[in-house]
Amino acid sequence: MVSDQASVAAVRRPSLVAMTGGGTAGHVFPGVAVAEELDCRVLWIGSSAGVEGKIVRDAGIEFRAIPAGKLRRYLSFRNVTDIARVIGGVFASLRILLREKPALLFSKGGFVSVPPVVAARLCGIPSFTHESDFDPGLATKINLRFAEKVFVSFPDTAAFFPARYRDKIVVSGNPVRSALLHGDAARGRRRVGCDPRTPLLLVMGGSLGSSFINSLVASCLARLRERFFIVHQMGEKEYVPSNDPRYHTAAFLTDTLPDILAAADIVVSRSGANTLAELAALAKPAVLIPFESGSRGDQIRNAEVFRARGAALVLREAEATTERFLSVVESLASDPHRRAELSEHARSLSGGSPAREIARRIRERIG
Repeated sequence: MVSDQASVAAVRRPSLVAMTGGGTAGHVFPGVAVAEELDCRVLWIGSSAGVEGKIVRDAGIEFRAIPAGKLRRYLSFRNVTDIARVIGGVFASLRILLREKPALLFSKGGFVSVPPVVAARLCGIPSFTHESDFDPGLATKINLRFAEKVFVSFPDTAAFFPARYRDKIVVSGNPVRSALLHGDAARGRRRVGCDPRTPLLLVMGGSLGSSFINSLVASCLARLRERFFIVHQMGEKEYVPSNDPRYHTAAFLTDTLPDILAAADIVVSRSGANTLAELAALAKPAVLIPFESGSRGDQIRNAEVFRARGAALVLREAEATTERFLSVVESLASDPHRRAELSEHARSLSGGSPAREIARRIRERIG
């Protein structure tokens, strides 16, 4: 009788799904969105130095830290020390996976995801991975060799993968957290002190902030505030408090973001894939300034997808002078028809329920 009860308990015990990814919020928030759709215990493996620890703990997800080394495509002395960290990350991931015995590992990319994906393969644990950008990053290209399925956000992304791996590709879209879909515009305006009659301009430079966008806004703030109430996410390193009644600054918008996004009339932003998925889901008219210097060009290609579909206006950094930036933002504010057109086309790029679809595939795989 006792053994029978134990067997039933074992069958009913919820499965554990491990997740990994980090470095930027774009490698974490979509994974959190998938975790929200899973009815089981979730454990996140990430770097102690990245943003992922705080984000996933705030979401109520268990977190385990491992050593992480950055993957570079260029020669650097730091590649030597980082290889040691990557190897250390594989061994640390092995210890976690062997102890916790997850049914599956889901990777959201970033350099921290490679050791857990390799370790999962060594442990015989199936893994899925997701690529948010239009073209895959180096971590995804490595994880592709070990993962059973690779979820992508854009149909054309499949063309970037070798033909022998195409049967692993699933076009899912980019998951968006459910909280972002239920923001309250009136509450967002109250939270920052914005009058209901004043257009709200939201400026975001990504989870780590953007020196370029911060400097651009500073150069024309006096003129912007004549027309808008500005909410500016500046990044932890460049955050400067503001006492200006029409200029609200924040290091990073967390629990306030859904309401402020709902309230925003125009968004000025970098073009990380996660941000674009959120703007599309909320049908927000946006001016995109893709990150360029020192990048692999993924944000440029993401932005061009939105420009080609008529879903956003795009300013390259070389074009984004003070006068040009003001001209674009002010003309968009004066043209409700153009804003509505951008919103409609942005919404067309947000189809289905990516988080729910990925969670369904995970449940099918783990039974």
